[in-house]
Amino acid sequence: MQLSVTFRHMEPSEALKDYVREKISRVEKHLDSILDVQVVLSVEKFRHKADMIITSDNLKLNGQDQTGDMYSAIDSVVDKIESQVVRVKKKSRNRKNKAREESRFVRMNIISAEVEDESSDGPKVIRSEQIFAKPMDVDEAVMQLDLSQELFLVFTDASTETINVLYRREDGNYGLIEPIPE
Repeated sequence: MQLSVTFRHMEPSEALKDYVREKISRVEKHLDSILDVQVVLSVEKFRHKADMIITSDNLKLNGQDQTGDMYSAIDSVVDKIESQVVRVKKKSRNRKNKAREESRFVRMNIISAEVEDESSDGPKVIRSEQIFAKPMDVDEAVMQLDLSQELFLVFTDASTETINVLYRREDGNYGLIEPIPE
């Protein structure tokens, strides 16, 4: 993590830099990795102002506040950014849960097998499954199959809008069944 603290209209202070480092550790526990933190501390008449920009892997958070004391301004900015991080994480978690629910594409409907004629030699359908074929490309389907313990994955190819089946082969590779229109 790269931290830069800029002082405007005030004397630079190691105590304030250490206080900022300490407070950023609160935010750091919520994020996977923080790449860059820019803090601008300034004084205008009797207002102590703190601006903070935190850049993470795929996230950029901004916060600013002004109070009568520099330490309380830093505290309130960190509180604001921490609430932003929690809100983004919660939103991301909700999206993942929703995607996980949608990816539970197998809904089982058990059909009772009616045995009408026991003399017929053909196999009977005793169980049927309805499958939600999520639209995705082949690479995403391979990743999805890697994450699951299933033997195959039925999906809609996003580019051709046809139903495809991706399956694991015994040699460790994947097979793809693509329908060809007549």
